[in-house]
Amino acid sequence: MLKILAIGNSFSQDSTTYLYDLAKSGGVELKVVNLYIGGCSLETHWNNIVENKKDYEYQLNGIFTGKYASILETLLEEEWDVVTMQQCSGFSGLMDTYRPYIKNLSNYIKEHVPKAKQLIHQTWAYEIDSGHDHFNYYQKNQKIMYQKLIECYQTVADELSLDIIPFGEVIQELRTLPPFDYKNGGISLCRDGFHMNYIYGRYALAATWYEYVVKGNILNNKFKPPVIDGMEASEEVLQIIKQHVHNKINN
Repeated sequence: MLKILAIGNSFSQDSTTYLYDLAKSGGVELKVVNLYIGGCSLETHWNNIVENKKDYEYQLNGIFTGKYASILETLLEEEWDVVTMQQCSGFSGLMDTYRPYIKNLSNYIKEHVPKAKQLIHQTWAYEIDSGHDHFNYYQKNQKIMYQKLIECYQTVADELSLDIIPFGEVIQELRTLPPFDYKNGGISLCRDGFHMNYIYGRYALAATWYEYVVKGNILNNKFKPPVIDGMEASEEVLQIIKQHVHNKINN
């Protein structure tokens, strides 16, 4: 069993919601925990460690368990194989917000779970018409936000000698394909301008986890997202996502 811990927020909730079920469909058993505080920044994660706050929703295999936990107790509960870190979305392209917190967090993880592989959980740019207040940091321009967050994640990954799970790249590239060409009438991969579309956005992120971390082949995976608010995933659109993610991770 591969044990994955995401220290994050709603963006890691988006990425992990379908991961357990998708991997199970591919014959792989996972334990997936997301430590969730909405909008949680690296600075807040670090302060929560210093104060040992049990403020995190403990989400197991895509479901909130009703339990709240601290980072320390969660790190110590398992011999984690993978632990991910990320910046909150609004600060993702602001380099000063990463330091010294991500290095502190990385060192703390290394101290308590030295065998775990640490990865950077890349986030994504907001939708072109997002109303999120932090979009102002990027002149309300998706391309600027994307460029800035890519630069920041790459900088800290280089500094810490860590690899990046390319969620933001996958989403931005999918936006260039006809089904998701939002400005020309396609589906938005965001449900509210920044969080992922419940079906296709979350599926694309789970598929990225599956290929990049689990080392599975998404092309052979039969998992289909559940029907949500009467909306059912199109097999044709899922196939486009599968092919893109597979090509992205393997080329």
